[in-house]
Amino acid sequence: MRFRNVVTSAIVVLTLWSALFALQRRMRPFFYEEDDPAPIPADANEKTEFTFARLRFTDAYGRGWRRGAWATDYPKADRQFVQGVRRLSRIHTRSVEHVVSIDSDEIYDWPWLYAVEVGWWSVNESQAKRLRDYLLRGGFLMVDDFHGTIQWEIFMAGLKRVFPDRPVVDIPDKDPIFHVLYDLNERVQVPGIQYLITGRIWEEDGVEPQWKGIYDDRGRLMVAICHNMDLGDAWEHADHPDYPEKYASLAYRVGINYIIYAMTH
Repeated sequence: MRFRNVVTSAIVVLTLWSALFALQRRMRPFFYEEDDPAPIPADANEKTEFTFARLRFTDAYGRGWRRGAWATDYPKADRQFVQGVRRLSRIHTRSVEHVVSIDSDEIYDWPWLYAVEVGWWSVNESQAKRLRDYLLRGGFLMVDDFHGTIQWEIFMAGLKRVFPDRPVVDIPDKDPIFHVLYDLNERVQVPGIQYLITGRIWEEDGVEPQWKGIYDDRGRLMVAICHNMDLGDAWEHADHPDYPEKYASLAYRVGINYIIYAMTH
């Protein structure tokens, strides 16, 4: 009888564990790659006007990290940022992010994409074709958190596959993306959390912040490039008592401007 009870208890435990694991996989499909886990909000399944979509891509040179570079600051940065979008705008925003693979046609379902650590991405021809088609159809890509000369060259190697014939240019101060909601005439370099340790606002040899982009034939900004800065860290650590508010506030304003621009241009 005791043996039967033990077996029954084991079956119950395994069943509950399997159910919980299945639920976790459904609600957190990339939990094994999460860089900074965050609670799942109660309204996570709400249907909304806008969803923060994060691009999942392959790392260059097969660096062999447990998590990919795409998941840096994920998901805490995403979820804290969208809470700011909810408070600071009237955009009906989902409380959780959505991860979109660069290899999937699902990319066409999401008009705004965020890609982080693109200084380590790898883009093959089929991925480049899909991303190019997505952007020319009206999609928008914001890239962030990559630093210095080496990472810029790796990023550009992938971007040139996407747009071999379109130049990367400085975004003019008068561009609508800097004024669609907040006037961002005076932008500063936004550092990552490493600033609290090193006291430096730059990383690698990326001393100067670069606000660059690629435009389509009608003058619409398709790719917004935040080089030598780390807006994702500013979102992620906006609740850190020692992270300077001026950097976090700018990071939120930039991100919200980019969303509104993408949804109105």
